[in-house]
Amino acid sequence: MTLLQVKNLSITFGHGQQKVEAVRNASFDIKKGETVALVGESGSGKSVSALSILGLLPGSADISGSITFQDQELINASEANLHNIRGNKIAMIFQEPMTALNPLHRVKKQISEVLFIHKKMSEAQALVRVKELLKLVGLEESDRMLNAFPHELSGGQRQRVMIAAALANEPDLLIADEPTTALDVTIQAQIMTLLGKLQKELGMAMLLITHDLNVVQKV
Repeated sequence: MTLLQVKNLSITFGHGQQKVEAVRNASFDIKKGETVALVGESGSGKSVSALSILGLLPGSADISGSITFQDQELINASEANLHNIRGNKIAMIFQEPMTALNPLHRVKKQISEVLFIHKKMSEAQALVRVKELLKLVGLEESDRMLNAFPHELSGGQRQRVMIAAALANEPDLLIADEPTTALDVTIQAQIMTLLGKLQKELGMAMLLITHDLNVVQKV
């Protein structure tokens, strides 16, 4: 069963002589439970393609082609429909945890917010789920982690927190955008092993975006 279909996707920014073509006629499919790697050098349009799936590109972007998720067209979809999909059916791990995580909020609040928005959980229910998620991604000291701020964690721990937040609503598709870029080689291997393990356990599909073929081999 095809979960996501990207067909003839083209993305440009600007107008006239200032027009920049970021993506040209990109096409790929992702089936349920499948991993697909989007590989290319920096600046080749990988992340832009991923952001277009979730409708997160700025208004200056001109998008053509088709992106369908579970047979629903996402290009020009209403904000209400996209809101229902983002973080719920499709989740994304961004390149740099320190920019994706709010430096003013503790780990507990950052993961709980996802559960409040999409699952309508109470604070007590969310706390139980957050502890489960932290354990799932290998952060065993959940009580300490719950009250930690992002700057108090190591790079690998921050990445695991971001993965926990992404998995909170058990998405059908996880987009991992350069998930190991800011990490040393040992931690890179641990994160990729973790992602592969979680994908199999949860039965989700994954779109891996990377410039490194060695990372692809580890999935």
